[in-house]
Amino acid sequence: MNDARPTSIRIFLADGVPDGLRLVEKSNWTGRAVVVSRSQLDRALARDELKRPGVYVLTGAADEGTMQLYVGEADVLGERLKQHVAGKEFWTRIVAFTSTNEGLNKGHVRYLESRLLGLAKAANQWALDNGTFPGPPPLNEADRADAEWFLAEMLIIFPLLGIDAFESATDQARAEPARFQQPRVELQLNERGAQARGREVADGFVVLEGAKARASETDSIHDYMRDLREQLLGRGVLVPEGDHLRFTQDFRFTSPSSAAGVLVGGSANGRICWKDRSGRTLKALQEARAETAG
Repeated sequence: MNDARPTSIRIFLADGVPDGLRLVEKSNWTGRAVVVSRSQLDRALARDELKRPGVYVLTGAADEGTMQLYVGEADVLGERLKQHVAGKEFWTRIVAFTSTNEGLNKGHVRYLESRLLGLAKAANQWALDNGTFPGPPPLNEADRADAEWFLAEMLIIFPLLGIDAFESATDQARAEPARFQQPRVELQLNERGAQARGREVADGFVVLEGAKARASETDSIHDYMRDLREQLLGRGVLVPEGDHLRFTQDFRFTSPSSAAGVLVGGSANGRICWKDRSGRTLKALQEARAETAG
């Protein structure tokens, strides 16, 4: 999104409270997102939006505590979503997209499902609950262009809802200099046998491909950190290599400390562990930026 332009997004609180049913719309776009928790699905099913074709995601925590995602499509969103109440246990929230002018048909939503699955699989940031990955249906050139335009608008809205599963860590790290007045410098970590390069981004911290995490773990490592390392091993983000675990891709963590913790196999203060080539800590760099901005 290096060519991103200012835009207006409206979030309507249908219940009048932040954690209730929400409707999300964007200026000059015919799409609409319905955001609702599992416990409030019955309220959403009565709405016209869920009586139309659309594409949706289910989000929640996997057994390891990391975020998990399921992507689907339906001719009638509400009928399909009701099936997931009994059929899937992990999810706690639904984000369903449809068109306000009936501009989405079966071919469009199947195409959108396939594209979202491809993006999530390539990014490998969230665990995917989908067992199959259907290819895109054959669309004519005009329909494919319409679907890609709809997809581009969805990808702007997803991060606002805390869903960053569709943007790779590599793409986000590359885009960061364009989002800030001062480019974020590449940082290094050399702690307890771990060696890594990384970069601060708006939604966390990216560890760059080739980083070496310590294979062993401290006795005091938190359970969530141990589970995260195991989950990254299971997804191939980390692979054993000698007495280290190597990162096979850029990976985005929620914070510099969680990134550092996975690398060193235990608790770590990422604001101190990550340093630039001059030895300045991330903490010092952040403080300097704040002083300059003031």
